[in-house]
Amino acid sequence: MRYPIETMDRNEFVSTFKHLTDELGGDMRNVTCLNSSAMRASTRCMFSKNLDSCYCCTHCEDCNNSANLAQSSLCSWCNESAYLVNCQYCSRSAYLIRCVSCNDCNYCFGCVGLDKRDFHILNVPYSRKEYFEIVKSLKSQLGLH
Repeated sequence: MRYPIETMDRNEFVSTFKHLTDELGGDMRNVTCLNSSAMRASTRCMFSKNLDSCYCCTHCEDCNNSANLAQSSLCSWCNESAYLVNCQYCSRSAYLIRCVSCNDCNYCFGCVGLDKRDFHILNVPYSRKEYFEIVKSLKSQLGLH
């Protein structure tokens, strides 16, 4: 139904909008997702599973509200990153585990709010060798793969 602008009031708008969203219901369609399963409201994702509201993610699992992720799992609100595990609000990063709000970082574990850092654990810098030794032990103790 089309309403002339001058005759549509607040109640008509709210009522019609509610009707439209109710019609949609839980059917949040995916657009051009390839070889993926259990997807919801995602676009252009490939080879992924259980994504919600994601865009251009590939080989990801159990992520939501993220874009341009690769090989990542259990992430929320992350962008332009790869090999993230259980991260939130991280961007342009790689190989992060349990990090929050890290940007342009690589190889960080349990870090929060870092920018342009590499080989950090709980926001403390380590040598490359120390980093991998400590992370191996932590992953084992925390039951991570």
